[in-house]
Amino acid sequence: MDWKPKRFWKAATAVAVAGGYSVTLDGRAVKTPAKAALVLPSMAMARALAAEWDAQHDLVRPDTMPACRAANSAIDKVIPQFAEVAGLVAAYGGTDLLCYRAEDPPALVARQAAAWDPLLDWARQRYGAPLVATAGVVHIAQPPGSLAALSAVVHAQTPFQLAALHDLVAITGSLVLGLAVAEGRLSADQAFAVSRIDEHWQIEQWGADEEAEKLESARHSALHDAARFYGLCG
Repeated sequence: MDWKPKRFWKAATAVAVAGGYSVTLDGRAVKTPAKAALVLPSMAMARALAAEWDAQHDLVRPDTMPACRAANSAIDKVIPQFAEVAGLVAAYGGTDLLCYRAEDPPALVARQAAAWDPLLDWARQRYGAPLVATAGVVHIAQPPGSLAALSAVVHAQTPFQLAALHDLVAITGSLVLGLAVAEGRLSADQAFAVSRIDEHWQIEQWGADEEAEKLESARHSALHDAARFYGLCG
C-alpha cells in the first residue's frame, strides 16, 4: 500500500518572515518539496496556503491544495530556471490559438471572429503587438516586433506570477488569453469559454462525451486556480 502523509498539526498560520510571508504548522516553518524556504510575496497568498493546510483532515491530499502546489512550483522550478520557463510561455505568442481560425462552416467562422478579434485588438493596443490571423492550421509567422513585445511582458513577471501565467496560457493555448486573465481583461470563466469555441461547436453538432466533459471540468477548475493564484501575488 502506498504511504500517504497524515495530518500531524493542529493549526496552520500565515506569518511574516524575512523577505516576505510564510506558513507555519504549529509554529514549524513549512518547506517546499525541494526543502527550500517557503517565502511568499503577499500575506494574502500565505493565508490562502494556510487555509489549504487547515482544510486537510486525516490524510493530506495535495490535489486539494492548488495554491500550495503553485507556490512550490514557483520556488522550486520557476526561480531556478526563470528564463527557460518564460521562454516557453512567450513562445505561445507564435502559435496563439486566437490566430488560427476555422475555414468553415460560416457560423463557426463568425463565432470565432466575434470572440477572438476583440482580444487581438486588445493585445495590439495594450502591448503594441499586432498578431496575424489565418484560416486553417498551417503555421503563419507573426511580426517579430509583436513577439518581442509579448516576450518582454512575460519576462517582466515575477516568478510567482509566471508560475500562474504558465498555467493560464497552457490551459487556454493562448498567450493573449493568459495575459487577458492576468490583467483582468477577462475572467477565468470568460477565457475558458473563449478558448473552447471549437470544442463547444462540436458538442452542439454531435453531442457531449462523458470523459471529455470530465476533462473539461478539470481544466476549467485548474484555470480558476491559476487565475486566483495570480491575484494572490500582490
